Amino acid sequence: MAEILVLYYSRNGATEALAREVCNGVDSVDGMAARLRTVPRVSAETEAVEDTVPDSGPPYASTRDLKDCAGLIMGSPAYFGNMAAPLKYFLDGTVGNWLSGDLAGKPAGTFASTTSLHGGQEAALLSMAIPLLHHGMIVVGLPYTEEALSTTTTGGTPYGPTHVTWNRKPDSLSDEEKQLAQALGSRVADIARRLKT
Repeated sequence: MAEILVLYYSRNGATEALAREVCNGVDSVDGMAARLRTVPRVSAETEAVEDTVPDSGPPYASTRDLKDCAGLIMGSPAYFGNMAAPLKYFLDGTVGNWLSGDLAGKPAGTFASTTSLHGGQEAALLSMAIPLLHHGMIVVGLPYTEEALSTTTTGGTPYGPTHVTWNRKPDSLSDEEKQLAQALGSRVADIARRLKT
């Protein structure tokens, strides 16, 4: 079984909910499996504030996860149109993977969440795509053949799935948001499977 790394940072659960739907999409492709990983918070303090193993949820990602994966799907809440600092901090530590070409030629996708409809989702998706392009990855989006992309009144873009919380519980995804997250997972997994053969 080849694995697609689904890597995310989530503060209140919205991005994690999207990540789990992306995993469902990956797992729907024969011969492919999702490997769910997160990253720890970062702090302006000079001493460590996080344990090396999270109390709950998926394990923290390592650069080995990047080397081992057949593809990568990365998600973050959008902060001022950019990815969250913890995810950027993790990516800044992947120079060794870049030098080795561990991710070159592998498919990748991005997903994001925000509190409001115009909270910078597309800019955040593009900010995550930039380091993936530097790694030589093949960035995959969502085509308009995905019907939910044209009917959603919540989240979703051709750059990748998004979730808008508004005043809902952060992890309560709309049906269209779930469909688009699963679609990205299955698209990246299918491309990775085809590239491996």
